[in-house]
Amino acid sequence: MTVSDRAGTVAGVSQVSRVPLPDLVRLRQARDRMDRDYAQPLDVPALARTALMSPGHFSRSFRAAFGETPYGYLMTRRIERAKALLRRGDLSVTDVCMAVGCTSLGSFSSRFTQLVGETPSAYRARDHEPDAAVPACVAKVYTRPIRNGEAGGPTGP
Repeated sequence: MTVSDRAGTVAGVSQVSRVPLPDLVRLRQARDRMDRDYAQPLDVPALARTALMSPGHFSRSFRAAFGETPYGYLMTRRIERAKALLRRGDLSVTDVCMAVGCTSLGSFSSRFTQLVGETPSAYRARDHEPDAAVPACVAKVYTRPIRNGEAGGPTGP
């Protein structure tokens, strides 16, 4: 992200969307809350209160700043955590669903499949032992769910 013009705005990936610096600070606080409290019942009005914004302004600003909706970001965090719990293998898919803050097993399974490319049950059943030797910081990059609906690992330049 780059700082642009004297009005104190920050440009995202696109030069079209500009978010004022004070708003960006509050949006980061809301995003940090999602990272920290992903298993709690979070909705746009609650997150907007964290950012001291109206729900509509919060949603628009969040998308302009981070390139995705607050719900999409929160679900990505939840799916990342669900993948870690499923790799352990000692919890059922339903238990994992509830542990990461999802209340609907069907919605959780659909979103998991959309982001990961396989069902939670198939992911849980797969052998994850070869991944055990990979450092967590590297594994996080390669196991991060893809938010555009395509499954697979990160793509290089």
